[in-house]
Amino acid sequence: MNITIVGRKCTPRESFKEHAARKLQKVEKFFGPEATAKITATVEKNDKAVEITLQKGGFLFRAQERALDLEDALDACVDSLIRQIRKNKTKLERRLREVSFDEVFNAPQAEPEEEEYDIVRTKTVQLRPQNADEAILQMNMLGHTFYMFLNADTGAVNVVYRRKDGGYSILEPQTEEA
Repeated sequence: MNITIVGRKCTPRESFKEHAARKLQKVEKFFGPEATAKITATVEKNDKAVEITLQKGGFLFRAQERALDLEDALDACVDSLIRQIRKNKTKLERRLREVSFDEVFNAPQAEPEEEEYDIVRTKTVQLRPQNADEAILQMNMLGHTFYMFLNADTGAVNVVYRRKDGGYSILEPQTEEA
């Protein structure tokens, strides 16, 4: 597994990097050596946060945990990832029955079956060109945690959302290149 470790407001120690490599061996058995993992360690005032993003074959798994110690946050994050992987592994195998878990990750993504995901409401929204600041203002006025808008700068449909840490992020579309 290809592991990248990034520190925000800190420089992760070598012992943390070794601990991360050992912990991710548990996850590697699901994905194999071709998967990539990005670990972001953040030190804030009273606590520390670890975010892990795993990627293989167009599938992403992400977990973020906070603790008083980076190693504790990493352990909780890996446990959370393993729960996510096991939960989704069961769903994918049930849907594709005779195909192995590894083949699912290498195959093109299939549309989910309707009986697995119950869509209870479809809502249409009118998109008007606005910049990110206007979209955040509109989202906050509506009291929502996300807002879809037509980006006046790029002409693409974007989604702005409020993060758990109080900041904001924008989702921009990107097409896969063949």
